[in-house]
Amino acid sequence: MSVFRNTTIVGANTFLSRVSGMVRDMVYSQVFGAGAFMDAFFVAFKIPNFLRRLSAEGAFSQAFVPVVSEYKHTRGQAEVRELVGGVAGTFGVILFFATLLGVIGAPVLIFLFGFGFRGDARFDMAVEMLHWTFPYLFFISLVSLCSGVLNSYGRFGAPSFTPVLLNAVMILFSLFVAPGTRNPGLWLAIGVFVAGFVQLLFLWPFMTRLGVVGMPKWHWTHEGVRRIARLMLPGIFGSSVAQVSLLLDSAVASLLAAGSVSWLYYADRLVEFPMGVLAVALGTVILPGLSTHHAAKAPERFAATLDWAVRIIVLLVTPAAVGLFVLAGPLVATIYGYGKFDDEDIVMTTYALMAYSLGLMGFSLVKVLAPGYFARQDATTPVRIGMLAFGVNMAFNLGVVLPAAKIFHVPAPHALLALSTGLSAILNSTLLLRGLKKEGIYRAAPGWGGYATRILLAVAAMAGTVWWIAGDMQRWLAMDALARATRLAICIVAGGAVYFGLLWIMGLRWGEFRRGKAG
Repeated sequence: MSVFRNTTIVGANTFLSRVSGMVRDMVYSQVFGAGAFMDAFFVAFKIPNFLRRLSAEGAFSQAFVPVVSEYKHTRGQAEVRELVGGVAGTFGVILFFATLLGVIGAPVLIFLFGFGFRGDARFDMAVEMLHWTFPYLFFISLVSLCSGVLNSYGRFGAPSFTPVLLNAVMILFSLFVAPGTRNPGLWLAIGVFVAGFVQLLFLWPFMTRLGVVGMPKWHWTHEGVRRIARLMLPGIFGSSVAQVSLLLDSAVASLLAAGSVSWLYYADRLVEFPMGVLAVALGTVILPGLSTHHAAKAPERFAATLDWAVRIIVLLVTPAAVGLFVLAGPLVATIYGYGKFDDEDIVMTTYALMAYSLGLMGFSLVKVLAPGYFARQDATTPVRIGMLAFGVNMAFNLGVVLPAAKIFHVPAPHALLALSTGLSAILNSTLLLRGLKKEGIYRAAPGWGGYATRILLAVAAMAGTVWWIAGDMQRWLAMDALARATRLAICIVAGGAVYFGLLWIMGLRWGEFRRGKAG
C-alpha cells in the first residue's frame, strides 16, 4: 500500500510537471517556432540536461539511494549524517570543477554534440547559450542529492514537485523576458541557470528537516563515499543508454534539414509525458524499497515488488504507446500547431512521434528493471547490456539513417533516428529482463498469460475506437484551437473508457494492484 500510495504521489506531481512542461513547449513553439534559433537553444540545453540525467538522476541516484538505504537500515543516524555530508562535500567539489570545465570548453561541447552547426550562425549562438545553461548541472545535481536522501526516508512529494519550478521559470522567461531583448536565446539560457538555483533553494529546507544533513566536507576516504563512486562509474552508462541515444539523435539530426533537432525535441517531449508519469514514478519509488529488501535479505519481497512494477507498466504503458501512435498527428496539431509552428512542422513532428511511440514500452521497462540491478549494487551487468544496445543504435544511425538522408534522399530521415532509439530501448529492456530471470531475481507471478491477453484485446478495441473518432488529418489542420482540443479530449476519454471498461468486463480490478496481487 505504501508503494502504491507513493507511486500515486510521484505520478501526480510528475503529471503536473509534464503538463507544465507541455505548456512551456507550447510557448516555445508559438513564440519562437522550430528554426535555427531554437535548434541552437535545444542543443545548448540538452547537453547539461543530458549530463543531469546521466549522472544526477541516473548513475548518482542508482548508486546513492541503495547505499543510504543500507546505512539507514543497518547503522545509526550519526553514520548516515556523516555519509551525506561526505557525499555533499566530495561530489560538490567535483561538480564545481566539472561545471567550470564545461563552461570553458563550451565550443568543444557544441562541436561534439552539434557538429552539423559548424560554419553557420547556430554554432556561435549555441556556444553563447551553453555558457549559461551548463551551470544548471551543478544545481540540479545537488537537487538530486537532496532527492535521494528524501526518497530513502519515504519523502517523495517535494522531490517530485521540483521540475514544476523549472517549467514555471522557463515559461516566465519565454513570455516576459526573452522576447523583448535583442538576444532572446541568451535570456532563455539565463532562465535555465535561474531555474536550477530556484529548485535547489526550494528543496534544501525539506532536506534539513530530516536531521541527516552533515557538514559538507571533502571525505574521499569514507567507505560509503568511495562505494557510491565505484557504483557510479559503470552506472553512468548502464542506467542512461536512452539519454545517450537521444543526444546522438540530436547530433546526427544537426546534419539534416534545419528544424530536425526541434522536431525530434517536440516529439520526445510528448513521449516523455506518459513515461515520466508512469515509468519514472515507479522506478523512483521502488528503488528504496528494493534496496531495503536486499539489505534485509528478503528475496521474495524483492521479486514480488519487481513483478508488480512490470505489471503496472504493461497495464498503463501499452495503451499510452498505442494512443500516441494513433493520435500522433492530432496531438501535435493540438498542442504545438499554432503561431510559427506551421503545417510542415506538424507533419515532421508527427513522423518522429509515431516512431518514438514504438519504443515507449522499452523506455519504460528500463526504468523499472534497472533498479533491480542497482538495488543489489550491481552496476556491471546494466553496463554490458547498455553498451550493446547503444552500439546497435549508433550503427543504425550512422549506417542507415545518414546514407538514407544524404544518398537516397529519403523524406523525414529524422523519424528513422527516433525509430532507431526506440528499437535500442526495446533491446535494452529485453536483455535486462532476461538477465534478472536468469539470476533468479525476477520471478513472474502466476497468471501472466491471461493478463497479457486481456490487455491486448482491450488495447486493440481502444485503437479502433480512437482511430474512428479522430478521422482524417486534414480535418485537424483546418480546425481552430478549441475544436482541436475538444475533439482530442473526446478521443482520449472514449479510448480510455473502452480500454478500462473492457478490462473490467474481463475481470481485471484495480484493487488487485493496490494489494500487489494483480493477475
